[in-house]
Amino acid sequence: MENTAITQPDVADTVIPDSAQDASLRSMAEAGVFYGRKKSRTHPGMKEYIFATRNGIEIIDLEKTQAALDAAAEAVRACVAGGGLVVFVGTHPGSKERTEAIAKRFKLPYVVTRWLGGTLTNFKIISRRIDHFKKLREDIASGALDKYTKAERLGFQKEFNRLEKFLGGLEHLTRLPDMLITTNIEEHATAVREATRIKIPVVAITGTISNPATIRYSIPANDNGKASIEYLLTVLEGAIEKGMSERKAPEVVGPVKTFEKAPFKRPA
Repeated sequence: MENTAITQPDVADTVIPDSAQDASLRSMAEAGVFYGRKKSRTHPGMKEYIFATRNGIEIIDLEKTQAALDAAAEAVRACVAGGGLVVFVGTHPGSKERTEAIAKRFKLPYVVTRWLGGTLTNFKIISRRIDHFKKLREDIASGALDKYTKAERLGFQKEFNRLEKFLGGLEHLTRLPDMLITTNIEEHATAVREATRIKIPVVAITGTISNPATIRYSIPANDNGKASIEYLLTVLEGAIEKGMSERKAPEVVGPVKTFEKAPFKRPA
């Protein structure tokens, strides 16, 4: 681990400015959000977010992290409040559990195993596979496949298990998402590239070795530590919760009609 060269006692004097009154800065410091990677690996675009260097390890400016996090959280809130669909991507060991928990809580699509190339750029094909997966699940649960032989049912079960591994988290991806949230740009490069290609805004935790210019809402922070990732995801979770509470219920006038919310308009 690159960040083990700095110990927690350094936090108060090194990471938190004397003028800081915000308790969230100390919470971020305690979660290790300030940890960067080796100075020799720092991307030029991240230099403006570096507060100091200790033992060859970059220390991220938490005041700038806080400002970026606030902007990202507001963008997430606005997207969700407007009826936007958010997809989470977190295959990194330190992000899987929290990513899945948040997505399941709000019934949002997520990927915590492996991003399938073309999930966004070839959505028509992927959506058909998702529909097939859901239909297969229904058929297994209802007993509709009992008419087949034991060998055939075993084949269906194996297919279902394989699809569940890669598509289980995408059952709520009923259309192209309006925003993508990810925890590590390098490990999720394909997902970020697809979203960028079709102009879907990306919210991402951006470590010191990554290029923040490729991300619409870049959050300069430790993208490798579990505590850091979980802290930042929890803030975004709060933004989603607030956005959900602000969604307007459809006005019903006269006979009840099926209401279809207009899709969230992505920012230019």
